[in-house]
Amino acid sequence: MTDASALPGQPRGGVLSGPATARAVNVLAPNPSAMTLDGTNTWILSEPDSDLAVVVDPGPLDEGHLRHVVDTAERAGKRVALTLLTHGHPDHAEGAARFAELTGTRVRALDPALRLGDEGLAAGNVVRVGGLELRVVPTPGHTADSLCFHLPADRAVLTGDTILGRGTTVVAHPDGRLGDYLDSLRRLRSLTVDDGVHTVLPGHGPVLDDAQGAVEFYLAHRAHRLAQVETAVEDGYRTPAQVVAHVYADVDRSLWPAAELSVRAQMEYLEEHGLI
Repeated sequence: MTDASALPGQPRGGVLSGPATARAVNVLAPNPSAMTLDGTNTWILSEPDSDLAVVVDPGPLDEGHLRHVVDTAERAGKRVALTLLTHGHPDHAEGAARFAELTGTRVRALDPALRLGDEGLAAGNVVRVGGLELRVVPTPGHTADSLCFHLPADRAVLTGDTILGRGTTVVAHPDGRLGDYLDSLRRLRSLTVDDGVHTVLPGHGPVLDDAQGAVEFYLAHRAHRLAQVETAVEDGYRTPAQVVAHVYADVDRSLWPAAELSVRAQMEYLEEHGLI
């Protein structure tokens, strides 16, 4: 068995659902797959002495899961007062409207199409509920509307799909762009260096206790894949499908369609920088 402390980001072992930090509790959605790993992490955030909570990413439109999130908060003496979205992919956001009905909350997101209420989210926003403070960090790349939430009191960051608890994420071309994604990773690295963030609360997979290590791994992985794609094109693999079959030959073929999205984003990046 591999020692978790030796893995990128130092993922925690054990059950994913339950308390992760003093202010964050995870409720795992029942939607496991090759793309969602164990399922979507729905985060309940609250100050320990407050009766108000914020929920980040209600997850899929699964009535049982949505009610379980509400019940989990209520058993802890909390009332859900606000719903936030890291981005609009269905495994994170499809259940948001129904969750808003169950809780009577607004839904705040970067994309206006996902909001319920007048307030959205933007760079520099600080969300405050019941003494809890969350700072909005724009992290486009996986999607154009991707956000992270910095939880200073726990020295943690909720990363949605920008950083996962296991493996790496897809830059979902054409909505996602590699240049934006690399900038977002550098922005997250600055949180670990300048703001003392050490814990990643991801949208999928286990909590990571070495945020800086996770970011550095992602940056190195992207540089390695980009070099592989550049070399493949130089060697005559011209289409994204051809590059995937060559570069991602060791990856489960069921993941090749997603890999092709990333390859398209990488090829676009290389073309923009005059490298292919």
